[in-house]
Order: sequence, then structure tokens, then C-alpha cells
Amino acid sequence: MNFARNAIRTLATEVRGAEIAEAAAVLPLMFMILLGIFWFGQAFSIYGAITRAAEDGARAGSLPYCVTCTGSNSPQTNAVNAVQASMLASNLDPTLARLPSPTPTLYSCSDSTSGVDCGSGNNNFCVQTPVLITSSLGATGLCGISVSFQYPYKFWLPFTSLNKQVIWISATARVRMENR
Repeated sequence: MNFARNAIRTLATEVRGAEIAEAAAVLPLMFMILLGIFWFGQAFSIYGAITRAAEDGARAGSLPYCVTCTGSNSPQTNAVNAVQASMLASNLDPTLARLPSPTPTLYSCSDSTSGVDCGSGNNNFCVQTPVLITSSLGATGLCGISVSFQYPYKFWLPFTSLNKQVIWISATARVRMENR
């Protein structure tokens, strides 16, 4: 009886090998957190690149002259060409982009009650012009251009519900039209 009590007391106070058990419990959680940080960082990087591409497209579409001429000098063509060039510079495939869902509802400059549809001729990017935009000071009446689209991101985090799910990241930019 004393032998059994002493054996149980010895096992209860023994600490050899505890570090291995603790490491076996903590390391998988630590690696999952590190993987999550990496993949969320990648998603944030893509978000920044497509937002910059939408801003470049809106800026190019707002100009009265041709920035990236390939035969046509329309705001839609300028905007789409600039978005594609910016995405290619960021090592993103412009053919993977799609129209935003739902399509943004913006109002026409001439008739503030009717909406402006996405420009025709491009399947991947929603270029709306001329649209009524609001300045940062709250004044209305500015006429501009809006560029918006979505880009896919495949999130990879094993053993979670996010594993291999496609997340659509949205980008939108609005710029007032230039006159000169």
C-alpha cells in the first residue's frame, strides 16, 4: 500500500518530459497563427494592389486626353487600359477580375435620378461615367468617373473552415473629371 502511494506521489511530482508535452500542445497552434498572419498579409497586399489599380484607372479615365491610346480615346478605354497595366505591374492577372457584385448604383451628372450602368465592351471592370460624386467637403455637383471590380484570393489555412476558399476582394475608386 505504501509502495502504491509513493509511486503515485512520485508520478504526480515528476516534471521530466513536461517540456516536450507542452511543446507538442503549443507548437501546432503557433504555426497556425503564423500561417494565418502570412495569408492575411498576402490578402492585404493584393487588396492594396487592386485598390491602386482602380485609382490609376479612374485617374486615367478622368483625363480629357489619351493616356494609353490603342485606337480609341474614351474614358472607359483609358480606365480599363490603366487598370490592366497597373495590375500587370503588380504581378496580378487582369483576366481573373470580374464585375463587382452587386453593381454599384451611381447617379448621372445630368440627371441625378437615373443610374449609370457599367461601361460596355469590357467584361471584367465596371467603369461608370459621368457620375455624380461628392467631394470630401460634402459639396455635390462634381462630375466624375468610377472604376470598380473584384479580384479572387484563394485563402489556404489547413484544418480550418477557410481552407482553399475563394474570397473576392473588392476595389473601387472615384475621381472627378478633368476639363483641361
